[in-house]
Amino acid sequence: MAKITRFYEVGGPEVLRYEEVQVGDPGPGQVRLAHSAVALNFADTYFRSGLYPAQSLPSGVGSEACGTITAVGEGVTQFKVGDRVTYTGAYNTLGAYSTERLIDAAPLMRLPDAIDFETAAAITMRGLTAAYLMRRIWEFKKGDTILLHAAAGGVGLLVSQWAKLEGLNVIGTVSSDAKAEVAKAHGCDHTINYSHEDVAQRVRELTGGVGVNAVFDSVGKDTFEGSLNNLKRRGLMVCLGTASGPIAPFNPQLLAQKGSLFLTRPASADYIANPEEKAELARELFTHVAEGRIKVDISKRYELADAVQAHRDLEGRKIVGSAIFTL
Repeated sequence: MAKITRFYEVGGPEVLRYEEVQVGDPGPGQVRLAHSAVALNFADTYFRSGLYPAQSLPSGVGSEACGTITAVGEGVTQFKVGDRVTYTGAYNTLGAYSTERLIDAAPLMRLPDAIDFETAAAITMRGLTAAYLMRRIWEFKKGDTILLHAAAGGVGLLVSQWAKLEGLNVIGTVSSDAKAEVAKAHGCDHTINYSHEDVAQRVRELTGGVGVNAVFDSVGKDTFEGSLNNLKRRGLMVCLGTASGPIAPFNPQLLAQKGSLFLTRPASADYIANPEEKAELARELFTHVAEGRIKVDISKRYELADAVQAHRDLEGRKIVGSAIFTL
């Protein structure tokens, strides 16, 4: 029997249940995968709360994990029993909070020997996100300046390190002095503690009143308008998430009024849908990590049975960097 965390109704962390399930044998195109580590992502709370509607209830939760293949179904030729793999996705991989599962082989990526399971769980989604943000979404030039909200978060720490590899100047926002130190240690040239500093004023001071080339905003409602105001003419606004709530509807004329700004709301699925492009981004990511150019910090490790507390900590902004479930 395998263990799984799932929910029968949407709501707060308390709706999560830790249960036993029978896994069974893989069908055509599937593998049976024994997980070794499972990622904890903010998007997991969106499915649990109903912001991202699950296709049916009860529903598993979590879309990213890694482990070892224990059985392969008919038609699976790219993997064999014993292969180490990792995966990330959304609806097509939902159910990662489990000790063992059946999953389609299509989203799986072979894991290099140089990357251990815990590291893989911490970076597969976050690292691929950093990869497409830095390598696909915009033609950044050496010397460009970016504003990175939640700079001490799991994605933020990877983006800031990758940005430095690209020769960018990084201004990161954080909620505490302790998080500021972490952000600086991972590539931020400057940090702004928004709990007692005016972000817009500090950005003007740091950029000589010009503004930044791009803003990466995973906060949403509370920071959206301010982020637009921090951009220079023809700058790029990247909406990565809605930790503070959905962005209110607005007239696109606002973008013209603030300097002919560009706005995008990328979804990882659209940047890794092509297997060849996903493999290329993954190779670059894993190479940077294996060779020490990008460091991965796992600040918290939870038992799968403690998913309720993990979600409370996540939504309470008590996690710095990445957190995972260990099995």
